Amino acid sequence: MPEGDGDETAVLPALADLGFTVRWAAWDDPDAGFASADLVVLRAAWDYPPRREEFLGWCETVPVLSNPATVVRWNTDKAYLVELLDSGVPTVPSTLVEPGEQVRWPGRPFVVKPTVGAGSRGVAKFAAGGPDAEAHLRALHEDGLTALVQPYQSSVDTQGEIALVFFGGVYSHAFTKSVQLGSEVDTAGLYLEESLAAAVPAPQVRAVAEDALDAACTLLGILRAELLYARADLVRGDDGRPLVLELELTEPSLGFRQADPGAPLRFASAVRQQLA
Repeated sequence: MPEGDGDETAVLPALADLGFTVRWAAWDDPDAGFASADLVVLRAAWDYPPRREEFLGWCETVPVLSNPATVVRWNTDKAYLVELLDSGVPTVPSTLVEPGEQVRWPGRPFVVKPTVGAGSRGVAKFAAGGPDAEAHLRALHEDGLTALVQPYQSSVDTQGEIALVFFGGVYSHAFTKSVQLGSEVDTAGLYLEESLAAAVPAPQVRAVAEDALDAACTLLGILRAELLYARADLVRGDDGRPLVLELELTEPSLGFRQADPGAPLRFASAVRQQLA
């Protein structure tokens, strides 16, 4: 989205107050002049899934990118969820199904999604052992995509998800979000519309999000401060424990419209920290 999704309206003035000159540009614009920028910040690059290798190749040409290209490569494939699980982070159970592989469907409602995707595109929910899941899996595989199979967390229907946002590795704010699978996409066809609201995370939710961020940085061999932004999406499991659904380190909406007025200022300070 060449001028973002509208969430950063208050961010640009906050950056200007610190002396930054800011402009939007499409990542695939050959005349954008990214190499001359002090810092390039990935925001609403939601068209990358079918062009992931091209997008990653572009990321690697940008001298100063936030978040860095190595982070983008790791985080744009949801196989990272298995790595978080293996690291001991409470995470929604996730099974990878490569093209040509078979899978034993969960004995409860479950979700099938592509490991490379954005904005809930290609995500579908099925009843236990539902026959329609085979067709959906086959369609993903025919497109050359690896699938991720996860048991559906029923709390999504009543509580939705909670997203915790970090700037420079430091917690900033949180918001809840809910979306009905199968609902309509936006007019550009990039994402499903969501209902968003400000939230205060429970202590155990905050702890799991912090653990997920620590684990990711350990796996990537970086410090938390090296991440300009991060968003941890959590849901409640059947036993009420918080589980990581996704850890967004590439181009997530950051919920500025749901946050307190200080959030854009914290983001601007994190940008300054990156350049320092």
